[in-house]
Amino acid sequence: MAPEAAPRPTRAELRVAAREQSRAQRRDAAKAATRTALLRVALPSVAALGVAAAAAVTVQGEADQQRTQATGRIPEQATAAGAADTAQAAQAAQQALASGGGAQASRGDARQPLTGTQGAADPAGQAAAQVTTTDQAPPERPRIAMPVAQHGLGEVFGAAGTHWSKRHTGIDFPVDGGTAVMAVTDGTVRTQWNPSYGYMTILKMADGTEAWYCHLRSYKIRKGVVKAGDVIAFVGSSGNSTGPHLHFEIRPADGGAPVDPLPWFLAQGLDPR
Repeated sequence: MAPEAAPRPTRAELRVAAREQSRAQRRDAAKAATRTALLRVALPSVAALGVAAAAAVTVQGEADQQRTQATGRIPEQATAAGAADTAQAAQAAQQALASGGGAQASRGDARQPLTGTQGAADPAGQAAAQVTTTDQAPPERPRIAMPVAQHGLGEVFGAAGTHWSKRHTGIDFPVDGGTAVMAVTDGTVRTQWNPSYGYMTILKMADGTEAWYCHLRSYKIRKGVVKAGDVIAFVGSSGNSTGPHLHFEIRPADGGAPVDPLPWFLAQGLDPR
């Protein structure tokens, strides 16, 4: 008897078989895609290891070359260490290739902050720098100043002459007209006109002592509080005067006769002569 022919599959069976085959093909394609992606991630990491190893060898080689030029000898320990580092880097690269990149560091790990490698800030050093640059004391303001910058006297106290009814009551500074006149110490100033003294400024000190500036050309401060060294007026030749100069007097607080200004200046550590 002839063998019976196998029954033909029905259309429903053909459709089921086709779906099963399609599913198997999709599973195979997904597995292949996964392997490809793993290789793409692993290979750059291995390449990075190789680049890092090469960079380390290059830096070490440059350092060895500099030491060789300085001493004329090749550092054997440095050469051996460089060779060991190169072999270790090559071995790590081979292991990474063999394992398919399974020991890769994640991107999150690469962004972790370094700990224990950066020098801590030195608060004491910063504080010292600030003290040096910002806490410097300003220069001390003089307690007593010269009435004019130029030293040298003309007529002195007590001198006799035809220009005075009795004796010279102050000291004269023979300086050019327009020369700045300064407050000799802290106090308050007022101004007035006198036929003999011309335009004059009177500086009253804290203890009542007065300094008279005479024969002025003009005032800078007519009235108010001043400090030692402030410009208060300008030299002239007003009143009973034969030429530009500053006539300077010291008058006691009790309103008595003027006294010699030279000992007063010397007692304050200034010599106008």
